[in-house]
Amino acid sequence: TLCHEAAAAVLRLAPSKFWHYSRVLFEHQKEFFDVNVVKETRNETYRRLAKLAGGIVGVSDERVYGLLEIPDKPGEDGALNVGNGVTDDLKVMVKVNRLMGVHVTPTVLFNGVVENSISSSFTGEQWEEWLEKNIK
Repeated sequence: TLCHEAAAAVLRLAPSKFWHYSRVLFEHQKEFFDVNVVKETRNETYRRLAKLAGGIVGVSDERVYGLLEIPDKPGEDGALNVGNGVTDDLKVMVKVNRLMGVHVTPTVLFNGVVENSISSSFTGEQWEEWLEKNIK
């Protein structure tokens, strides 16, 4: 979820950089697996994700971090789960996806319809075969 939030922050700040940042996240994904973040705070992980956006994608890492940082004080109403600057964005994305039938990832849509024959275990060859058969 932290990586998704970072991508949402980039999407909000620089929509044209979203896909580039997504590619960079995939290239650096192991740096954010559980065993590599377990000894740092959530905000420390956010800081690293923001630096990745700033250093590689060219989006201001301070602005990205500003959207990601979790405050250490309750909200004005006393709320303790205050989220961050992209919490509501992520909630909307999840709601929209659920309305479209997306409940797990990966879910592939082809011409706007969920394609259940594709699974996360698809190999490169299977993708090529599927695309050859379905894209004319």
